[in-house]
Amino acid sequence: MRLYTIKLRETEYVAVQREDRLYRLCDMGLGFKDMNELICAGEKALKKVREFDGYENILSIALQKPHICSPIENPLQDILCIGVNYDDHIKETADLESFQNNKATVYFSKRANFISGAADNIPDYDYVKKLDYEVELAVIINRDLRNYRRGRDADPVFGYSVFNDVSARDLQFRHGQWFMGKSLDGYSIMGPCIVTPDEVGDVQSLDVECRVNGEVRQHSNTSVMITPVYDAIEELSSLMTLRAGTVIATGTPGGVAMGMKEPVYLKKGDVVECEIEKLGKIVNTVG
Repeated sequence: MRLYTIKLRETEYVAVQREDRLYRLCDMGLGFKDMNELICAGEKALKKVREFDGYENILSIALQKPHICSPIENPLQDILCIGVNYDDHIKETADLESFQNNKATVYFSKRANFISGAADNIPDYDYVKKLDYEVELAVIINRDLRNYRRGRDADPVFGYSVFNDVSARDLQFRHGQWFMGKSLDGYSIMGPCIVTPDEVGDVQSLDVECRVNGEVRQHSNTSVMITPVYDAIEELSSLMTLRAGTVIATGTPGGVAMGMKEPVYLKKGDVVECEIEKLGKIVNTVG
């Protein structure tokens, strides 16, 4: 399934895609106020959406008609991020920070009181001079999770989405850590929807790409992640409780502006497209 948060006439709804049409869950007798509430309701609620068979009797909405919001606008916890999870990204940033011999996965958090949607603008703050993009696979956890073990426990993934970990590199290095430069309002973008695992298949075989003004800047595949998705979930849940709806951004491949010999950072008017195979794309303009 492909699950959306949409806005019609200033009111937001959770919707499901069927072919090229959207259907609001409230019209299906499922009155979830937002995606977090649907996730927290568990597998029984998702099963009702999956097995609904009365589409011909309810309103359908053209996919292009509503404003597509981030599927999760207000995360229940800070976004958990994996740093330098592709070897080419480690190599391109070696002169800035050395992770060449790192023996453990690099984790950090990103504050996002509000996650922007698939077509929202990227803020152009006058005090940010080195604005960068990072296309990433986002993983959404389906239940409160502690000490998850593959092969022993039920699948912990609610679904996947496309994420842009927008970064102010000058703030990031000025403060000596990553939290400040990545947590500005509007610097978390996700969408266009959440795609459930049954529709994705092997999550470690998806093409990942970022384009700026049509130019390909990043291109890779999740098969070359250093820490695969389920390894990260196992490790994180062994140390902390992951709440239902937790968003994990799984790292970006090489090709970011910061890694260029002569960095070409984003400027006002630039159009950033982040796309992942089977999940769709988000297109955001600076400004």
